Amino acid sequence: MDDRQGRADGGGPGESVPTGGVPAQGRSGEPTGDVYDWFRRGAKLLAQGHPAAAEQLLARAAEAEPHSRSIREALARAQFDAGSYAAALENFRAVALADPADDYAQFGWGVAAARLGDFETSAEHLALAVAMRPETDHYREALRQTRATLAARAGVFGPLLPGVPASRKVRGGEPGAGAGKQTGGEPEGVNDDA
Repeated sequence: MDDRQGRADGGGPGESVPTGGVPAQGRSGEPTGDVYDWFRRGAKLLAQGHPAAAEQLLARAAEAEPHSRSIREALARAQFDAGSYAAALENFRAVALADPADDYAQFGWGVAAARLGDFETSAEHLALAVAMRPETDHYREALRQTRATLAARAGVFGPLLPGVPASRKVRGGEPGAGAGKQTGGEPEGVNDDA
């Protein structure tokens, strides 16, 4: 999830960022600097490949400025990269609800939902992201993968394992019949009587 790496450089010339991804702290355990410093350092740590350390700083910044979409988006990216998909989903969701036209927040919501196994929600938000920015290849690829997963789970492509019957049959005969002839990514005529 590196689409927004250039949004905040996470530091200025000559700024010292601790090595090893550990943010500088004062005596009380609180990071030094103000909220903007935490945001910049967190964004820099994320760009350097330290999502867990970035998450700590950005969570502190989000706690201090809960309505900042920039901070919440950066926090969501750090959480996603650190494998905290449920937390990332909630923060991407908050950003998308505050600004439904934010294509990246819709994308983040969609990929986080997919990681959590909620492919219906994933398809909805990825489709919104693709509609807003159809030229973005990774948005389209994520939507294609989610739709393929939904189709496979519906049995459109036949049995998932050899010898295991498909859960549904497609109109016109056996499972998977006509699956290659479809357009638009939606299953063609699912017969629920089977």
